[in-house]
Amino acid sequence: MAKRGNNEGTIYQLPSGSWRVQIYISGHRIGKTKKSKKEAQIWLHKTLEKTASGYTGKGSHVLFREFLQQWLSIKKNSVKKSTWTLYEITIRVHIEPILGEIRICDIEPSDIQNLYLLKKELGIGNRSILVMHTIINNSLKTAVKAGTLISNSAKSVSAPKYSSPEMDFYSEHEITQLLLAVKGTSLEALIQIAITTGMRQSEILALKWSDMDWDRNTITIQRQLSRKYENRNYYSSLKTSAGRRTISLGLNTIQNLREHHKRQIAEKDKMGDRWDENGLIFPSSNGKPIHQRNLLRKFKKILRDSGLREIRFHDIRHTAASLMLNHGIPTIIVSKRLGHSKVSITLDTYGHLLPGMEQETANFIDGLVTPIEVKLHTGCTRVTENAECFVNTPHIKGAAG
Repeated sequence: MAKRGNNEGTIYQLPSGSWRVQIYISGHRIGKTKKSKKEAQIWLHKTLEKTASGYTGKGSHVLFREFLQQWLSIKKNSVKKSTWTLYEITIRVHIEPILGEIRICDIEPSDIQNLYLLKKELGIGNRSILVMHTIINNSLKTAVKAGTLISNSAKSVSAPKYSSPEMDFYSEHEITQLLLAVKGTSLEALIQIAITTGMRQSEILALKWSDMDWDRNTITIQRQLSRKYENRNYYSSLKTSAGRRTISLGLNTIQNLREHHKRQIAEKDKMGDRWDENGLIFPSSNGKPIHQRNLLRKFKKILRDSGLREIRFHDIRHTAASLMLNHGIPTIIVSKRLGHSKVSITLDTYGHLLPGMEQETANFIDGLVTPIEVKLHTGCTRVTENAECFVNTPHIKGAAG
């Protein structure tokens, strides 16, 4: 049964009980199927409002897979290569096979939600599903901005929450054991700098000798190693501008690096023409960057051989942060060494390490502001804010802090 009014479009009920709404705009027929007549009327009303603002519906009949390819082309120049590669693989493997043949104007929230549910049933993790949601949401948002769509269906979809793996820390005793375990190995200086600076793994593996300032005992982080690289394009830009930072190094770490440099020169001479010079502080045995998987394999073997409990390499960064915070290093200094763009990120990530310091702070503040009552020989009572003024007074009635 069809209803028309003032050329505003058509709404009719399908045999399935759903409602179909259609409207012609600039020669293009655009339609949606809704569960209820009210939903169909709302969609029609929104479409007419958009039409009054110049919406033509042009391009809305493009298949989602075609639109995603256009979106990928645009993104290629605005995101990092590693991010673009992740998007391309996610679209090809997960999104296109399910939603690719649907016209973008016909994509419903239920289509997107069903994709996530299907992937969840297949054992795909929440983090991967969140990447799918990011792609679908951003691409449809682009279509809305371009006037291709009336609304973004992904806005009505609940994406799964992702919880990062629980961080782990080594105690100071375990750190000592680890440093003893790597002593004399190819990872000695690398583990030392990881523990003392809290650098990310990708930052450590991209360090070059030219980043060292031997006079000032500092090192500058200005690039990171890409997880997937080709044609010798080993490096990518840092995650944030705060990631580019100069870190002071302790004298023991500096000495360790000097000895590491001597061993590397000897290794390079031994390799001769087989050495591929890249100026790296921590290269592989032939001078090229160490692949992250190979570093992890070596790291895990050292932990097993030394009897240490197994942690992720990234947990060394957490261990470095916990060491600094637990020993009273100001949060702003910790934040800068870790390369966080805001101190709030450090607090959000490691705030749970601070409760132990909270009581110390409370006691300290109490000691600063609590008046001290002192009884003098004359029998008079004097209240002072500073006990040190009466160090030689024999009768102290009360003290704070």
